[in-house]
Amino acid sequence: MSKTELVEFIADKAGLTKADAARALDATLEGITEGLKDSGKVALVGFGTFSAKQRAAREGINPLTKEAIKIPAKTVASFKAGSKLKEAIN
Repeated sequence: MSKTELVEFIADKAGLTKADAARALDATLEGITEGLKDSGKVALVGFGTFSAKQRAAREGINPLTKEAIKIPAKTVASFKAGSKLKEAIN
């Protein structure tokens, strides 16, 4: 499902205009992003938990040249599905 399709779904389910649904979705995504930046974790009970995890620096290989390269440490977002979401998709 694309973002446009999700906006249409939200508009239909909530009885909103597409513009209002798009603003609501954008605000939700911005809230999740800010929560990850500030506290490193956003929990939506029943749906799942977004978390920010540290990935350590490591050595890799350039597939074209087979030369060793250094991959820097960074923070990545991860998601763990909640029980209601797991049940819904099975």
